Amino acid sequence: MKIYMAPLEGVTGFVFRNAYEEFYGKGRVDKYFIPFISPNKSKGYTTREQNDIRPEHNVGINTIPQIMANDSGLFLEAAAMLKGMGYKEINLNLGCPSGTVVSKFRGAGFLAQPLELDSFLDKVLSSPVMKDMNMSVKTRTGLNSHEEFRLLLEIYNDYPLSEVIIHPRVRTDYYKNTPDMEVFKWAVEESCNPVCYNGDIFTAEDYIRFTETCPEVDRVMLGRGFVGNPGIIEQIGHKDTFHGYEEDGAKAADTLKKFTDKLLNDYIRVMDNEVNAMHKMKEVWIYINQFNPGNEKAFKKIKKSHRLSEYRAGVEEFVNSMKMKK
Repeated sequence: MKIYMAPLEGVTGFVFRNAYEEFYGKGRVDKYFIPFISPNKSKGYTTREQNDIRPEHNVGINTIPQIMANDSGLFLEAAAMLKGMGYKEINLNLGCPSGTVVSKFRGAGFLAQPLELDSFLDKVLSSPVMKDMNMSVKTRTGLNSHEEFRLLLEIYNDYPLSEVIIHPRVRTDYYKNTPDMEVFKWAVEESCNPVCYNGDIFTAEDYIRFTETCPEVDRVMLGRGFVGNPGIIEQIGHKDTFHGYEEDGAKAADTLKKFTDKLLNDYIRVMDNEVNAMHKMKEVWIYINQFNPGNEKAFKKIKKSHRLSEYRAGVEEFVNSMKMKK
């Protein structure tokens, strides 16, 4: 089974990806997808976007840049830039449910314009820029209804995509409700391109359930699961087997502490601001707390901390509380 890290805007940037690979990935994450860059006519790329795609920030890990665009010309300009940096694959974002994005018919909003999407893919994939470049799409199964995916998949089938990464929710679901596995299984049967699953794999049990439901699928993408439960790569047993594996709770807690300490120190170095780095870490701990219930007191200390000393004390209490529960 191939394992991918999803591009979570504001979370899985290059600092997170490198720290994750050091403490957890260790060569077992097949692809790290970079949160989207958004080419435009009026201004250049943000500092975040530039830092994320710089090859020197992605040494030793297989990173796939993601582009959010509905203009083929802008997409191809970005693709040419990325190709010049040495990237061999690009992913198109057709899943972002943000209202500001969707209102501009980008991300999941582009799904509402199937004719324009078809024309976009035709222009992009017939361009000389894409010679020797692979292109994949990360898509939801519709804007408002899963019925929309019948036409969308027909469009994807007309093009030689390296893979179709399917998050079987519609845009209006955001991240609520549950992924529609019947729609996904139908897509696996009907797709002319390789299919990757994305959605709600948070634990080893979730992973096992998916592999039993869709044994023919050979690739999955995890997002929130990697952030909130970073040890999941160990729990699913070197990509393929989980049965018989028992996690060492104390060791897992210690690794989490080292991982989050590394993240904090690297954010301080990159951002050159301890307070901003601490706030960045609070976002990560929101995810971690969701997957480690019963540590509310310690999490509240982390969340309410104003100084690094308060933050570190809260993290220490959280980790020690985890050890007590194992």
